[in-house]
Amino acid sequence: TVAGFGMDPNLQIDIIAELDLVNTTIGVTQVSGIHASKAFLFQDAEREIHAAPHVSEKLIQLFRNKSEFTFLATLQQRMSTSGVILSIRELEHSYFELESSGLRDEIRYHYRFNGKARTEVFPYRMADGQWHKIALSLSASHLLLHVDCNRIYERVIDPPETNLMPGSSLWLGQRNRKHGFFKGIIQDMKVIFMPNGYITQCPNLNRTCPTCSDFLSLVQGIMDLQELLAKMTAKLNYAETRLSQLENCHCEKTCQVNGVIYRDKDSWVEDDHCRNCTCKSGVVECRRMSCPPLNCSPDTLPVHIGGQCCKICRSKCIYGGRVLAEGQRITKSIIYFQNGVLVKLTETCPPLDCSEKDHILPENQCCNVCRGHNFCAEGHRCGENSECKNWNTKATCECKTGYISIQGDSAYCEDIDECAAKMHYCHANTVCVNLPGSYRCDCVPGYIRVDDFSCTEHDECGSGQHNCDENAICTNTVRGHSCTCKPGYVGNGTICRAFCEEGCRYGGTCVAPNKCACPSGFTGSHCEREADIDECAEGIIECHNHSRCVNLPGWYHCECRSGFHDNGTYSLSGESCIDIDECALRTHTCWNDSACVNLAGGFDCLCPSGPSCTGDCPHEGGLKRNGQVWTLKEDRCSVCSCKNGKIFCRRTACDCQNPSVDLFCCPECDTRVTSQCLDQNGHKLYRSGDNWTYSCQQCRCLGEVDCWPLLCPDPNCEYTAISEGECCPHCVSDPCLADQITYDIRKTCLDGYGITRLSGSVWTMVGSPCTTCKCKNGNVCCSVDLDCLHNN
Repeated sequence: TVAGFGMDPNLQIDIIAELDLVNTTIGVTQVSGIHASKAFLFQDAEREIHAAPHVSEKLIQLFRNKSEFTFLATLQQRMSTSGVILSIRELEHSYFELESSGLRDEIRYHYRFNGKARTEVFPYRMADGQWHKIALSLSASHLLLHVDCNRIYERVIDPPETNLMPGSSLWLGQRNRKHGFFKGIIQDMKVIFMPNGYITQCPNLNRTCPTCSDFLSLVQGIMDLQELLAKMTAKLNYAETRLSQLENCHCEKTCQVNGVIYRDKDSWVEDDHCRNCTCKSGVVECRRMSCPPLNCSPDTLPVHIGGQCCKICRSKCIYGGRVLAEGQRITKSIIYFQNGVLVKLTETCPPLDCSEKDHILPENQCCNVCRGHNFCAEGHRCGENSECKNWNTKATCECKTGYISIQGDSAYCEDIDECAAKMHYCHANTVCVNLPGSYRCDCVPGYIRVDDFSCTEHDECGSGQHNCDENAICTNTVRGHSCTCKPGYVGNGTICRAFCEEGCRYGGTCVAPNKCACPSGFTGSHCEREADIDECAEGIIECHNHSRCVNLPGWYHCECRSGFHDNGTYSLSGESCIDIDECALRTHTCWNDSACVNLAGGFDCLCPSGPSCTGDCPHEGGLKRNGQVWTLKEDRCSVCSCKNGKIFCRRTACDCQNPSVDLFCCPECDTRVTSQCLDQNGHKLYRSGDNWTYSCQQCRCLGEVDCWPLLCPDPNCEYTAISEGECCPHCVSDPCLADQITYDIRKTCLDGYGITRLSGSVWTMVGSPCTTCKCKNGNVCCSVDLDCLHNN
């Protein structure tokens, strides 16, 4: 793919170019960058910088089934600000989001794994007002972060989902319309879909090893071939069994017409009384009856009679040079013909309830009628295969669809044989069968129906050989099958997600159409109400005196107090918190002749009497005098003091009544509307300095929303799982219950075919298409799909 550090244009997308940013785009201004590329200043204002649908669709197609990609950008972020550099999301779900927090000096990568949100946090100061190159590379579960061509972090993570949902959107410099506004300059932003894409940004960095995807692709290919061989062997065995059974069968092909089944060689007369039909080897063959010639006497005419195919002779008469059939009227003379005799009538025209301009004179009548008169209601006679149609001055008969007039008389119509006339749309693998007024396409034996006109040899839907989601409808096609999400679900068919029209708030998950599963602590149809119990405030939980209780949504934990740390057993009640010996670890600040004495949760400095006992404190390579007070250079909001050799630091006390209060250090004193924040759902307004939790994240309003993952204690066990509605993992003894597991490819499993499966492999159980199995470090873990069982 790479030749002289060139790039295949089909494997990359230039975000700046695709979004077509110009100087007039609201919220951005074109400025000078660090080289000739287009650079744009993202201003501190409301803006909506997102891709058009066709650009988002292009990105979705590039991400599909890709396990390797790299995000590249060059940027300059305003000091101490936070914002999202790029976000690819669908409603509340982030598939790819890169965020830089200047409030906590972190780079955060948000993604999804198995339908759940994941976040990787990298401590790094990007918001320093300087230019930086950033490259985030993914190869299966291998993550690399380069900043300014230096490898900053390398981790193994859960492999991100790359099959983006249709309708996913790309946002530049913000998370959505309300949150995550980036403040600074961005240029040279690209997403490259190739191994080690960071080389295009930093060509001096060499690729030394194959990527994880290189190895996993080869392993997966071998496993797929093994599974295909096993399935083909099973199919051949099944086919041989079926063939041996069919040798003892006698099959007879039947015909079905209008719900009636006829056996082979059965005959019948069609409803129009003019066609004799026969069932021959499953195919209906019809022949029109031949009518004998009529030898009508000179005083009769051949006419059609209802319920009969052939004409019969009826009386006639001649009047005024015209030949008339029985019942036909001569309107102007008010005369009609009956039983061979002309009868003259005296007819009085009825009054009309319409204006004179709407009077019309029908054909062969002497009285006017109103415009729109229903002539068919007067008993105009049409055959069973024709329909009466009203016109302005008369009624006529027209043949129904699929029929044609007999000898030009539309009152009597016969069926069109579309099959014989080749006026059908039956495709390959079908047989055309003529029907009264229509036809149908029957499948050739051994084929199954795809639609009204097509059949296919392979029943991929019925046999389970498809990749449709459980909430999708599988439809066989001539070339395979197609998947369509059921009503109430959205997706591409292979992945269908329940759709909740009003969305699920506070991290709730849409589990069924318009049905939300709420996390612990939230209730309501859309998780809109808080119902969290503060176990700490209620006194339900008693933490050990070396720890303090920390409340979280639907959960709590005992966190070690300052001066204590966990001994590695991570007791839920905090009993594992032990004292830190600052004296032994030499982390104390005792000076000169002062002696360090360890205390529970701290230390003390004992200074003997004499001139050398000054009580001064060492600080940052210098000396602070006993009793001196100062502000930290790296934290203007902290005040420190030296007392008897010990340094004490605390946050600056906030006096909101003081007009000169530092709002940076005391955001709770900032009452300006511009400093308030909307929560992630846009329903609740927070003041500057407020804290809240959202979707297992701790959030704070500082003129803008900044969120970071909640800290969870390390469970310190091999297998862990996260229960529904909880944020932190807990230990489980059964590996089949674990959803947090580090796979060891050396620990393999044997499937039902006797094939060795690597840890992490997934397959379908032999003889049970609704049972899926997975190898988890030598343990075979299987689960049954109940919907699959029900449908089969």
